[in-house]
Amino acid sequence: MEKNIAVLSGDGIGPEVINQSLKILDAIGQKYNHNFIYHKCLIGGISIKKTGIPLTKDTLDTCLGCDSILFGAIGDPKYDNNPNLKIRPEQGLLKLRKKMGLYCNIRPIKVYKSLLKKSPIKKAYIENVDFIIYRELTNGIYFGKKGISKNRNKAYDICNYNKKNISRIAIRAFKAALKRKKKVTLVDKANVLATSRLWRETLKEINLKFKEVQLDYLFIDNASMQMIINPKQFDILLTENMFGDILSDEASAIVGSLGLLPSSSIGKKTSMYEPIHGSYPKAAGKNIANPLGSILSVSMMLKDFKMNKESLLINKLVNNSIKNGILTKDINSKKFFSTKQVGDFLVDSILK
Repeated sequence: MEKNIAVLSGDGIGPEVINQSLKILDAIGQKYNHNFIYHKCLIGGISIKKTGIPLTKDTLDTCLGCDSILFGAIGDPKYDNNPNLKIRPEQGLLKLRKKMGLYCNIRPIKVYKSLLKKSPIKKAYIENVDFIIYRELTNGIYFGKKGISKNRNKAYDICNYNKKNISRIAIRAFKAALKRKKKVTLVDKANVLATSRLWRETLKEINLKFKEVQLDYLFIDNASMQMIINPKQFDILLTENMFGDILSDEASAIVGSLGLLPSSSIGKKTSMYEPIHGSYPKAAGKNIANPLGSILSVSMMLKDFKMNKESLLINKLVNNSIKNGILTKDINSKKFFSTKQVGDFLVDSILK
């Protein structure tokens, strides 16, 4: 099988983790006779540096023409620390999501037995935790009208949703729940926000078509607490854009490292796969970044390609890597392996 993949390494540790992911893909291709063709493109801070904008037409056109997108990370402190800058790396990612129609972000949260002690949360709370966050990705406050007054004394960000935006991701979440524990939890702030009330109204209507699925609701403040004190209660967590962004990062505390979590962003045609961590500029170039989140994102991509054996093999070997202590500094600070060594271990395991 032949697949064209747009490779957007981005900033910070993005290139380092993506390099390991490409090594894994090459090994999978060699083992199973697949041909993965890479189309490397700029995005984020590196794109601003080289072209003046965070997302060029060339990058967008390449992504539109490929079978999938493999994404690293974007961001740089020089942009974060200057609120007056009008051009920012994140604008490239937001525009890419919108233009590609990447409306459904899927983030699996699964605990590894051998890492239970690495989590700051008590073992009894997190053992056997396995749930998925479904985050709406192309609407809400991140994409609404925004502005700041000339005297910089007033600013606004408008949150917009309509039933179509909500329904398409909700239907995906309900279908996923049918194959799991048949439970969907909507996270919102319906006691305050009109958009949250529309989410509830829409989900109640959809639930009539998925009567086997239990639907319940949690306010975002309560959900963020419940995720720490009782994460076992969750199966499919469904939420709007900003709340999903916050909760999925919080969920990394459960598994022990932000570097372990993969994600997929499902679009109308082409989907994107990325680790949930940021660019982590302090670690850039030091060969210490955790590549497993990116590599597990490759596994999600292969599964969507219907390469189920290949996907399962990567998951199995990542589990072996964790079990055998082949881990980067963020998880094992005393006896750790480099980014490249973790990738090499997995490549060797695949080819064996």
